[in-house]
Amino acid sequence: MKTTLTAALAVALLAGCGSATTTGGTGSTEGAKVAFLMPDLASTRYEQADAPLFKAKMKQLCPSCEVIYQNADSDASKQQQQANSAMAQGVKAIVLDPVDSAAAASIVKSAQSQQIAVIAYDRPIPATPADYYISFDNEKIGSMIAQSLVDHLKKEKAKGGLLQVNGSPTDAAAGLIKKGIHSAIDPSGFKLLAEYDTPDWQPEKAQQWVAGQISQFRDDIAGVVAANDGTAGGSIAAFKAAGVKVPPITGNDAEVAAAQRIIAGDQYNTISKPIKIVAEAAAVVAWEFMQGKKPAGKATLYNTPSELFVPTVVTKENIKEVLFDSGLMKAADACKGDYAAGCAELGIK
Repeated sequence: MKTTLTAALAVALLAGCGSATTTGGTGSTEGAKVAFLMPDLASTRYEQADAPLFKAKMKQLCPSCEVIYQNADSDASKQQQQANSAMAQGVKAIVLDPVDSAAAASIVKSAQSQQIAVIAYDRPIPATPADYYISFDNEKIGSMIAQSLVDHLKKEKAKGGLLQVNGSPTDAAAGLIKKGIHSAIDPSGFKLLAEYDTPDWQPEKAQQWVAGQISQFRDDIAGVVAANDGTAGGSIAAFKAAGVKVPPITGNDAEVAAAQRIIAGDQYNTISKPIKIVAEAAAVVAWEFMQGKKPAGKATLYNTPSELFVPTVVTKENIKEVLFDSGLMKAADACKGDYAAGCAELGIK
């Protein structure tokens, strides 16, 4: 995992040696400002990982630079205001994880008209190309978590159909994950009983919907493909509240709570996409733009130069190696209370 990170950042650094661009910083970078605008608080990752990691890398690249960090708390209008404020403060670049991928087009247009580069982060902005896009491959994430579940169900000779709990309908990345999920389950032979686009990725909304499906399908539910760990947690809560055995359920983000659920046997899988990789790569690319350079993408998505990293599926079989032995997660954080025994069984310490 460390080798992958080093290689990824080396590529990003080399990519920064391009020509001047029409957007991005000009003039002195001493004391320059960069905005880091995240979408919501429903996912714990932004406050706990993305923002601190981005700030740390920016400080390493440019000790005098200032990071303006804001979280829109699932409010697209609030994110627009935060972007406007950042532009008024003279930022040279904006790293933007949009609440609403369509609404974010206006932020891109406004920033680029002021020669401010926009780096789309985690979620793409399809309508108006940003200057760069950095993310794990979201369509691949969807196909990987779904295929992992399908393979497990076939191995167990499971009967019944599947529920599909997608992410927010206003999030283009959720749309890519959804497309990837369908690529795996549509030809799987398992019937898709029902699917749901979860407003703002809210676990409570996912729980409410899954509860309704349990009332309708109950024992016919062989598994649930949930698009992230939050919706997975909501889905699991619905089964437990109904007093029904929890079927295999997918996730994505490798949150501590998800790792605990996997250790306990409540969640089947998640996706490890080390945030350090994308946060630091975003800082490197933002810094290149702030210097007036134009990083070259290794791929193109929505007419945007892009860097798309490949994640890893995590199940109980490899959770020790992928999350704990690698140092991505600490046993002290996950192996508490009721989870201590499960960790001991898996050799996590």
